[in-house]
Amino acid sequence: MKNNIKYLAVLALGLVACEPEFDNPIDEAGVYTSGEADFSNYVALGNSLTAGFADNALYITGQENSYPNILSQQFELAGGGDFTQPLMADNAGGALLGGTQILGNRLVLAVDADGNPGPATYTGAMPTTEISNNLGGSFNNMGVPGAKSYHLAAPGYGNVAGVAAGLANPYFARFASAAEATVIGDAVAQNPTFFSLWIGNNDILSYATSGGVGEDHNITGNIDPSTYGSTDITNSNTFASVYSNLVAALTANGAKGVLLNLPSVTSLPFFTTVPTNAVPLDAPTANVLNTQFAAYNNLVLPGLVQASVITAAEAAQRQINFVAGQNFVTIVDEDLTDVTAIIQGPPFNLDPQTAGLLGQLRQATSSDLIPLTSLGNIGVDLTGDGTLITGVSVPLGDADVLTVAEQTAVANAQAAFNTTIGQLAFANDLAFVDVKSLLQQAANGGIPFDAGLVTSDFVTGGGFSLDGVHPSPRAHAIVTNAVLEAIESKYGATLPSVNPGDYGTVTFSNEVN
Repeated sequence: MKNNIKYLAVLALGLVACEPEFDNPIDEAGVYTSGEADFSNYVALGNSLTAGFADNALYITGQENSYPNILSQQFELAGGGDFTQPLMADNAGGALLGGTQILGNRLVLAVDADGNPGPATYTGAMPTTEISNNLGGSFNNMGVPGAKSYHLAAPGYGNVAGVAAGLANPYFARFASAAEATVIGDAVAQNPTFFSLWIGNNDILSYATSGGVGEDHNITGNIDPSTYGSTDITNSNTFASVYSNLVAALTANGAKGVLLNLPSVTSLPFFTTVPTNAVPLDAPTANVLNTQFAAYNNLVLPGLVQASVITAAEAAQRQINFVAGQNFVTIVDEDLTDVTAIIQGPPFNLDPQTAGLLGQLRQATSSDLIPLTSLGNIGVDLTGDGTLITGVSVPLGDADVLTVAEQTAVANAQAAFNTTIGQLAFANDLAFVDVKSLLQQAANGGIPFDAGLVTSDFVTGGGFSLDGVHPSPRAHAIVTNAVLEAIESKYGATLPSVNPGDYGTVTFSNEVN
């Protein structure tokens, strides 16, 4: 077995040619109006989705193609004013703190030594963005990558002195008005006449992308976000309270705006690209493995059932069997009974290493999800002799798999968050964009535009950047059109849409500057 399962090899080099060119400029001869809205001072709040974060980094081109920046250009045709952004210093995507690089460079599409295309870290230049150089002033795009809902109201979130210790956000530190400033405070201080708010994705995304290693505070009941870990799910009541306060602050001066709900994170390419049956085996290898697991399947599991340690149903779930062809990876499932200590004792008497491997072992099913970042962990030979291979005789860890139970926790929180967003949009007479349905369309057949189609297929679909999570410029254009439609419907504005074909997808080059 190769050390790396080259699933990304299915991405043919021709995929980057899926960039149809269109010559369909906006007809500026029409009469555009703001209706009941006032676009003269538009301020956008949110996280990386608002900032223009893409390809696992924040860089100038991504910021220039963020949905708020595209939207502001349409607003200009109906009385919109200047729209400023805290632009990074380059397109490398990384950042420095005191001259030391603390944020990694962006991803580009590259070809490895075997001719397989896939994401690779940009190496063409070192970053030149210094976090400690505060840009001063206020900016219309207040999107802060990494921010959760409650971070927008947290004093000190932009204190550069706390960045190294992980107590502050490096992106907000670049443009916070003061050490103890809050994102919402700096936004409201600009007295916006119109706003957009797209926040809450990170309140569940970090839990999902980490394979569910954090805590779900809808289970713990903890409503104090100051005690939350970085990979925890925010309690739904906490989210509702925080989000309500954000909306109240933004509308206090009579400003109108638009609220965007949250997409289904488990439908992102980050989770849908790597198949759970990612282990190719020939017949002899499968037979050897089945022999190795025979005692476990036929003696250990029945013995645990007989001792009432596990149920017969769990024993069936924990059976390990391999076949010639594609095989489901073995995983650690923390929802299974941990039998590690038990099987070290009589009558099993397994050595500690073997007992540890079998403790919460099962094979994945088609319902489990493997994050894109776990691809390189599948098939790695840990000993060099083929006896211990991750995803086969050694299970993938908790962080490498999002189980069905973990997906349910994510889905339940997202549904509660989206209910809050929808209700507050209605209660405050604000425009509302159902991004969840929009991106679900991308995952289920695609979103058509002119002669093209945007899907959520990794790289080839055109809807997502190379990190598999954040939208491409083309997807930002599609979100912009959805926002424009919502604004026209709610406020009677007349605004031109944009052509998604005028916006790119992924970069197939190491020359990005």
